[in-house]
Amino acid sequence: MKLNVILTIFCTFCLSVSSYTQDIYVSIDGNNSNPGTKEKPVATLEAARDLIRHFKSINDVPKGGITVWIGKGQYEQTKPFILNENDSGKPDAPIVWRTLPNENASVTGGKSIPSEKFIKVTNKAILKRLSENAVKNVLQVNLNELGIYDFGEIKQYGHALSVTPAPIEVFFNNDAMNLARYPNEGDIKIGKVIDPGSVPRNQDYTNRGAVFEYTDLRHDNWVGLEDIWFQGSFMWGFADDNILVESINSKKKQIKLANPSLYGVGGGRNYQHYVAYNILEELDSPGEWYVDKRTGILYFWPPSSISNASIMVSCLEDPIISLEGASYVTIRDLTIEVGRGIGVYMERGFNNLIAGCTVRNVGTSGIFMGQGAKQTFPFITHDDYEGVPVSRRIGNLQGHIYKYTHWDRNAGSNNGILSCDVYNTGSGGIYLSGGSKRKLIPGNNYVENCKVNNYNRRNKFLWSGINIDGCGNRISHCEIFDSEWQAIYVHGNDHLFEYNNIHHVTLNSDDTSPWYIGRDPSDRGNVIRYNYFHHSGNPNRMNMGIYCDDSTTGVEIFGNVFYKMDTKHGMLFSNSGWDLKMKNNIVIEPISSTAEFSAHNYTWSKAQAPKTFGENGLIRKRLTENVNIYESPYSQRYPELTSYLNPIVDGKEWEGMRAKGNVLSNNLIIGGPDNPLLLRGGEHAKCEYINNYKTDHDPGFVDYKNENFNLRPDSEVFTKIPGFEQVPFDKMGLYIDQYRKSINPSGSK
Repeated sequence: MKLNVILTIFCTFCLSVSSYTQDIYVSIDGNNSNPGTKEKPVATLEAARDLIRHFKSINDVPKGGITVWIGKGQYEQTKPFILNENDSGKPDAPIVWRTLPNENASVTGGKSIPSEKFIKVTNKAILKRLSENAVKNVLQVNLNELGIYDFGEIKQYGHALSVTPAPIEVFFNNDAMNLARYPNEGDIKIGKVIDPGSVPRNQDYTNRGAVFEYTDLRHDNWVGLEDIWFQGSFMWGFADDNILVESINSKKKQIKLANPSLYGVGGGRNYQHYVAYNILEELDSPGEWYVDKRTGILYFWPPSSISNASIMVSCLEDPIISLEGASYVTIRDLTIEVGRGIGVYMERGFNNLIAGCTVRNVGTSGIFMGQGAKQTFPFITHDDYEGVPVSRRIGNLQGHIYKYTHWDRNAGSNNGILSCDVYNTGSGGIYLSGGSKRKLIPGNNYVENCKVNNYNRRNKFLWSGINIDGCGNRISHCEIFDSEWQAIYVHGNDHLFEYNNIHHVTLNSDDTSPWYIGRDPSDRGNVIRYNYFHHSGNPNRMNMGIYCDDSTTGVEIFGNVFYKMDTKHGMLFSNSGWDLKMKNNIVIEPISSTAEFSAHNYTWSKAQAPKTFGENGLIRKRLTENVNIYESPYSQRYPELTSYLNPIVDGKEWEGMRAKGNVLSNNLIIGGPDNPLLLRGGEHAKCEYINNYKTDHDPGFVDYKNENFNLRPDSEVFTKIPGFEQVPFDKMGLYIDQYRKSINPSGSK
């Protein structure tokens, strides 16, 4: 009753000044019975939202909109903060949620633990399990006494599996701490494989875990322990997994896994490895922790002095902030952090803006646009996937979009993510979506001027710095770095990738690349221009720069700079691609070819061709059922595709199996192998090589030594390659705006 009276007073006040922008104030010292004025703020985001809803029920949004000013401090969310259709603004009257100037406000899905709550470990049974150094340094706190009883649970996740919310995690001074693991650095190689386990990729659903010999005697110490998990790549260097250990046999030096991995388990290759974790005995270095779920006690070795430190644990599995149907809403300058699931979730709305925010330390994705999917098929699978779209969860999105490539994920349109920092996330940084692939209607959603790094704490392959799908969206001026896996993973059509700075990625994975697309020829119209790719790859792995995988078509690569790319398979690699144009790029000191084209449909994948191009084949379904290349809009927008399924040899060969329309032209290449173009697999690996210029000396950069790759006006390039366009190197990467006040260099640029 009291709140209704306050709301009435507030709305009466607003009626008298409804032609002007309104302000509402939130403070951790406020009271939800207050009217939300500067002098009498409310205490929660929900209370501010309810004031706006009540006001809008009897008034139009005032000209200039409504601004919610959020004071300094941490706002703990025990449930997601949701804005829906009722919380929308208008084109000339947005609803803006922002921090007060020069103050730091955090919206968190976790709980702070006062440093004074930590005490020395005295339990003798626990002390016996710790190393001598750990005994001196490990502290404990009883989480139950702080009201924390739900610790979540570790589940299997990885390639072809659902993304699951993280169990409880620990964050110290805004950094993610490590659940006690071995080894602390590096990994453990898989030994001799006794039984690879069942292979769900081959429709083997007997659910048999692998058996293999271990190569490190440290495993002997773990015999009899429960809930030990291995995370790694168990067969292929692109297929990560997280698997429970069923048993350890110290006599035979063997491991038995509780569940299968998608491709089974193999040994002997340098990317077949894992780390072991969730082991109290391995809590032996600063920054490690372990929760005893039976007692509720957290054991933690602080990496530095615990006095006055910020220590938080994650609690909320739902998104911390969720926009579901809201439009003309701006969220700016907030820190959104410490949750077990998604940081910011966006669905359906339009003309929303997430600007100047820091999203960090979440268990899955930082900012996630569009629906996820709940798998209904009961086993790990690939081609047999079945599922349904869901909101607020990622689930097996990758399985769903692999089968339903035309899926419109209801991401809305004209939404922007601008000048945000996203880092320390579990399953990718940002997922951008929007538009209709089937109807080729652009979403016009974008990610711009964002810094994304350290985004694979849990899920690895497929979960990139920025993922993108749908139609007609844009990634520009972003810096993406610090990952052993991809930077950008692409589905869909007519996306634009420009002015990005991508570095120190694909450092320890195989068959991966900074930029990836593949296996759907209808994904056309994508443009990669004016980006800086550098200091990435691994010379001991199968890495590429731009990876146009199986049957990719219609990608333009123009005006990019490639430098210090340890990619054995070129700056551009394609398996039987069509209409791939690489023009006017600068390639500096490549260790391999500039471009490599493979006729894989006639070599290693020949036996699979009828299964992909023939009746009910994967490629045929994608071109005739998910979309229809013979009807508008595809037949008009991409007439080149209409011949893709034409038979050459009935039942054995089709036009799409052969490379076609590929061009490498007008590129500047400094150093590297004598042959910039490598064709693999015979006569059907084709690419035109036109007017490229290769040299072993500085062609006229402003400052080669200090990585200023702008070309001087007198550069020889402009005469050696007539028509060569100046590459706007200075514009690549982050820029300063009203949200990003400074740029701290993270790479060499």
